[in-house]
Amino acid sequence: MPGKNRYRDEEDVKLDAALRPTKFDDFVGQRRVVENLKVYIGAARKRKEALDHVLFSGQPGLGKTTLAALVANEMGGKFRATSGPALDRAGDLAGILTNLEEGEVLFIDEIHRLPAPVAEYLYSAMEDYAISIVIDQGPHARSVNLTLPRFTLIGATTREGLLTGPFRSRFGVVERLEPYPWEDLAKVINRSANLLGVKIEPEGTERIARRSRGTPRLANRYLRRIRDLAQVEAGNVISVAVADKGLGMLGVDERGLDAMDRKILDTLMLHGAGGPVGLKTVAVAVGEEEDTIEDVYEPYLIQQGFLRKTPRGRMATELAYQHMGARPPAAPAQPSLF
Repeated sequence: MPGKNRYRDEEDVKLDAALRPTKFDDFVGQRRVVENLKVYIGAARKRKEALDHVLFSGQPGLGKTTLAALVANEMGGKFRATSGPALDRAGDLAGILTNLEEGEVLFIDEIHRLPAPVAEYLYSAMEDYAISIVIDQGPHARSVNLTLPRFTLIGATTREGLLTGPFRSRFGVVERLEPYPWEDLAKVINRSANLLGVKIEPEGTERIARRSRGTPRLANRYLRRIRDLAQVEAGNVISVAVADKGLGMLGVDERGLDAMDRKILDTLMLHGAGGPVGLKTVAVAVGEEEDTIEDVYEPYLIQQGFLRKTPRGRMATELAYQHMGARPPAAPAQPSLF
């Protein structure tokens, strides 16, 4: 599976925007989260207040950005998006905060990657809707307090544990998004196929849904590439045979593993004799960033029973050896008691 910002060419970005729902009724899955948000939004609108600050956590591609935009739509406010890595100075954040309008939604993706001084700068903005800025320098420097309009901060993170307790406690709404069952992904795929103008048979839908790792973003990416194949070779119809061929072209096997997943397992089995192997060693061996391995690849490999994390490192399971057609290493001989 690709990392969050990989395989995101201009066409894919435009298509992603076109496929995203614009109201809660069109959003598939995450039923508990959506129902909770409807209640909180309804109450805030009745009180004519800004919605409390919201934190979404979960694996990449589950719809955190989409839900944030839907919250803004439902609240009738503007939507402004940025990301943690883009805010490397408190001054960057101050410029954004002082230009917000009443009821606006500020969305910060990868909020766990905010530098500590920048995150702390948010504390008063979130709690008191006010910030202090320093004017001039040296002996003429002075602090000026600025009042901010009532806004809603929505943070998205794949690593909730990296947020400090004081920061996390300032979010009044904390929701975790879970991987989608294939039945919900099938609904996402059917809706997207209709918007893309391609016919898809039920068996083709199921085949793509079951191999999309519980992730709508990935399901839509697979669908777009298989649509290309259907248009060229199958009269714009995605059958199960077309789906199988398209997934094969993408390197996705019957369990939803792609080339990088298999490379990670190969590293553990061939170079580490099953493990344990440290994350840094795995990252160097497969040529991928440590964060991407932890956030994107490992969750699915662990959920599917192919990989175990131990205090000493990562280990391939017996199921991984079976799937890869390899023989597990022999168990070490037990010392004799006599």
